[in-house]
Amino acid sequence: MTEIKTQPNQHDVHEFLSTIDNEVRKEDAHTLLSIFTELTGFKPVMWGSAIIGFGQYQYHNSKGTNKWMLTGFSPRKQNLSLYIMQGFDHYQDYLKNIGKVKTAKSCLYINRLDKVDMEALTIFLQKSIIDIKQKYPDHTA
Repeated sequence: MTEIKTQPNQHDVHEFLSTIDNEVRKEDAHTLLSIFTELTGFKPVMWGSAIIGFGQYQYHNSKGTNKWMLTGFSPRKQNLSLYIMQGFDHYQDYLKNIGKVKTAKSCLYINRLDKVDMEALTIFLQKSIIDIKQKYPDHTA
């Protein structure tokens, strides 16, 4: 079985956030940390060197069994990347209400939180977290 490179580790989330140079990005990351912690009920864990993940599940594919975070985010230099593991096919109505965002397969990209509707974002995150927990009922902290 081939293990994926990005794994949970013991690095300190708050220490990581303190290294962010851009003050707006740092503030946004702290806001997301609070939102994700509250909505997931899980303690934040560093995955690799730059992703903050919440919870985890196991999935199976042709390469074997792997574990991955239920959800999480990364305060990248260019944007905030929010990880929505089930993708966005069922969430188009929610995304319209959030404001200016971009999506990829399982990433929601936001430039700044003050440019989106925070209530709509929180509702979307709450729905996506409920859905991923239902899809993987044996998730762990």
